[in-house]
Amino acid sequence: MTEGTDITRVEQIEHCIFLMRGQKVMLDFHLAALYGVETKNLNKAVRRNQDRFPADFVFHLTAGELANLKFQFGTSSSTHGGRRKPVSAFTEQGVAMLSSVLRSERAIHVNVAIMRAFVRLRETLSLHKELAHKLTELERKIEGQDESIHTLFEAIRQLMTPPEQPRKEIGFHIKENSVPYRITRRLPVDDV
Repeated sequence: MTEGTDITRVEQIEHCIFLMRGQKVMLDFHLAALYGVETKNLNKAVRRNQDRFPADFVFHLTAGELANLKFQFGTSSSTHGGRRKPVSAFTEQGVAMLSSVLRSERAIHVNVAIMRAFVRLRETLSLHKELAHKLTELERKIEGQDESIHTLFEAIRQLMTPPEQPRKEIGFHIKENSVPYRITRRLPVDDV
């Protein structure tokens, strides 16, 4: 295989890796297509070597998971000539174990490409987690400074506006110590 086709194959393989039950898996029909064998022959090889494939290496999809896959891929139902057996999902370790079961030249190259795809996917996920962590950290730092920055801008705006000059009152004012005029109040007189 040349380097260019190997890179393309890794990118194609990445589209066949799914997250199911909290694990990155590849489905048996995708693996069979990559290895150039029929799906039933791949599953036969796995059944012949059951000791090499414990439950954490390969598992069968439930009816709900299978229905979800049929909706995504447009796979026909089992009543109309489609698959009659449950779909097997292989974890990264299960795919690595397939290399010991399938011993063709193509299987070796495909397995290397699949392992590279898993590694590349793991690196991408760790990069995203690291970026998300840094973004959260930055948000936390800026959160407290947001109010401080707002206060700083208000102070700058106040400095930019010229102070208002007090207006002078119009008219003539005399300062007197006492009131010059007194008004006497008349007391009401009782009518007798």
